[in-house]
Amino acid sequence: MRLVIADKNYSSWSMRPWVLLTHFDIPFDETLIELDEPGTKAAILAHSASGKVPCLVTDDGLAVWDSLAIAETIAELYPQHAVWPRDAKARARARSVSAEMHSGFGALRNAMPMNIRASKPGAGATPDALADISRIDEIWRDCLAACGGPFLFGEFSAADAMYAPVVMRFNSYRPGLSDEASAYAERVSALPAVAAWIDAARRETHVVPHDEI
Repeated sequence: MRLVIADKNYSSWSMRPWVLLTHFDIPFDETLIELDEPGTKAAILAHSASGKVPCLVTDDGLAVWDSLAIAETIAELYPQHAVWPRDAKARARARSVSAEMHSGFGALRNAMPMNIRASKPGAGATPDALADISRIDEIWRDCLAACGGPFLFGEFSAADAMYAPVVMRFNSYRPGLSDEASAYAERVSALPAVAAWIDAARRETHVVPHDEI
């Protein structure tokens, strides 16, 4: 398979399937396209009809775009891995919190764009962004309390991959979090697949000006 992504430093959507595939040791080739360059759009369209990344191109040439759709495809192609929780009720809740992440939290995204190389505590702390952070903190606490951790549904799953870019934002902007949420963010950051993404992001030199608050 081939996973088409953008800059690891900035592309939160790309991070999700990359971390998921890497964590479960599913082999794939990577194509990285730098954002906001003259040829970016055309390069992405060569792989993804949506003109956006990420895009997973399966062994038989099927293109699947959108991080949540890719997670579902991975779960179907590799049922031996618990991409989603095995328990039906936990799986439904995992999909619910993942969909909420997928479609919501626009204020946080806009005020605190993912920038792994940045360290800007307090930046972007608008009232709406802080309200989004409070809701995320609540989701994490509720999920961890229900399963006992260490991740949102016990073992690392697609739900954790969906929230991994939020962890990257929290690492950069350092908003106030509950003790439970802070500890969870540390565990996600230390996961080998996430640590590998962070390391690669820090070694990148390409700059996207509008994501540099």
